[in-house]
Amino acid sequence: MMITVQKFGGTSLSDERGRRHVLRHISRERATGAGLVVVVSAMGRRGEPYATDTLLDWIDRNGRSLPDREKDMLLSCGELISAATLCSLLNREGIPSVALTGGQAGIVTDGRFGSARIAKVNPAKIAEHLADDKVVIVAGFQGMTEDGEITTLGRGGSDTSAAALGAALEASVVDIYTDVEGILTADPRLVGEARPLAVVSYEEICNMAYNGAKVIHPRAVEIAMRAGVPIRVRSTFSDSEGTLVTRADLAREKSGWMDRAVTGLAHVGGVTQLAVGTPEGPSDLQLRVFRAMAINGISVDFINVTPAGILYTVGEPDADLAIALLREMGFEPRSRAGCAKVAVIGGGMNGEPGVMARIVEALTESNIPILQSADSNATIWVLVSEEDMAPAMRALHSAFSLHLTP
Repeated sequence: MMITVQKFGGTSLSDERGRRHVLRHISRERATGAGLVVVVSAMGRRGEPYATDTLLDWIDRNGRSLPDREKDMLLSCGELISAATLCSLLNREGIPSVALTGGQAGIVTDGRFGSARIAKVNPAKIAEHLADDKVVIVAGFQGMTEDGEITTLGRGGSDTSAAALGAALEASVVDIYTDVEGILTADPRLVGEARPLAVVSYEEICNMAYNGAKVIHPRAVEIAMRAGVPIRVRSTFSDSEGTLVTRADLAREKSGWMDRAVTGLAHVGGVTQLAVGTPEGPSDLQLRVFRAMAINGISVDFINVTPAGILYTVGEPDADLAIALLREMGFEPRSRAGCAKVAVIGGGMNGEPGVMARIVEALTESNIPILQSADSNATIWVLVSEEDMAPAMRALHSAFSLHLTP
């Protein structure tokens, strides 16, 4: 049996109009004869009754003392309500269906409540229901430990659930339905000329997701990549094919842009740059600084290390603590708040001469200072002032002609 996994996000399920579109996509896919597994998120966003953030707010208004184990029990309820609601709607339409919790679907996790990792997936119960010609609806974002404790998978957990089930079932495709027309070349709120991408590689979308693009969680992409299962990111509200995420060689072949160096842009705001150094350049400077950050749970990024000092960034919520820790160790850090990281991403830039030159040229012509830079084989990052973030994105989008991307 060919199997398709569909995942529908909270905005797709939050009102009657969205749910009608969900039913249409399920009916269309079922008509192909494929076995169908549907993963659902909690309905809506903060303020709507069953959304995950609403449940977190409920805890804050009622004691703020719920242990992590019990918090996961509560947070799992939003997806269960979505699964039961969709099951009722499908059965009303004459489409036989069954709703399963993450644990019943065979998703086994470790015991890290709130951010559990999937240890294995045993899809035997799903296979039984598919053999009975039922649409199997699975509550996303959740699993169960070996000893029966309910766990949640953290932000983007429903994407991860869908990818893990797709891998375990050897699905032909995992369709991630959201409220946008696939993956865009840049954030359309910042770049009016941003366009949907027909196809990208796993590596490219992982880099885009890790650098601020929020269409799909990078953990889900990594799981699908290891299993070789293609992903399509599609809109719930149209019949567009959206963006296909696949192997790099297939992405190049299918895109028609064999020489495309840059695929898209991503950004992260709210960043503080820290510079630490001493005239003597103590040999243990780096060790002391990064150990202090790690012990205090501060994530560091954009790291440049020299024998005499360190340049790195932290999120603005952690900046005051990071500066205080550095001063306690006897350093006088220089800090620059209000920064943003802009990422230029493309699987074709590795070994391609001139990419950095074009970045510098575009930003220089726009009078945008580069505060720091770094690169990998598929990404070049530049740090700019947050007020320059949107102009930088527009300048780079134009410099690499991403408005022409098919």
